[in-house]
Amino acid sequence: MKLIALFFIFTIILNASNFKPEMIQLFKENKYQKLCKLGFKNFAAIRDDEQTLTLYAFGCLYADKVDNLAVPIILLKNSKEARANAAYFSTILMQKKLLFHSLYDNYPLKNINLPTTDYLLSKVFDLYLYSPQQLKKDTYILKDKKNQKVTYKLYLFEKKIVIEEYYDTILIRKHIY
Repeated sequence: MKLIALFFIFTIILNASNFKPEMIQLFKENKYQKLCKLGFKNFAAIRDDEQTLTLYAFGCLYADKVDNLAVPIILLKNSKEARANAAYFSTILMQKKLLFHSLYDNYPLKNINLPTTDYLLSKVFDLYLYSPQQLKKDTYILKDKKNQKVTYKLYLFEKKIVIEEYYDTILIRKHIY
C-alpha cells in the first residue's frame, strides 16, 4: 500500500514539473484563459508548488476568473511572497463579492475602508465607492480618475458583474466576473 502511495506522490510531483514550463509559456504569451484551464485541470499536480500555484492564480485573475482564486488564497502560505500574493488575491475576491452584494442587493458600501490593488476590478470598486455615480437603467457610468477619456460601465447580467471598459466611446474590453 505504501508503494502505491509513493508512486502516486511521485507522479504528482513529476506532473507538476511537466506543467510548469507550459504554464510559464502560456503566461508569457498572455494566454491566460488556457493557463487557467490547464492549472485547474491539473490542480492536484500543482497544489504543493507555490510558484506554479501562483502562476495559475495570476492566469485565472487575468482571465477574469476571480472565483478560481479562492483555493490558491488558502494554499499560498509558506513563503513571504506567497502570503503577499494570497493577500492581493484576497483583496480582489473580497471586492468582487462586496460589489456584487451592493449591486444585487442594493447594499450600501459607504464608509468602507479597504486595501486596493492595480487590478481593474479594484479600480472600478474604488470608483464605485468614492465617485459620484451616474446611473442609467441599472448601469453605473464611472470615469477613470487618471484618464478622463476612459470610462467604465458597471452592471449586473445574469447574476454576474459586467465591466465594460471604454476609451472615448470605443469599447476596449468587456469583463465578466
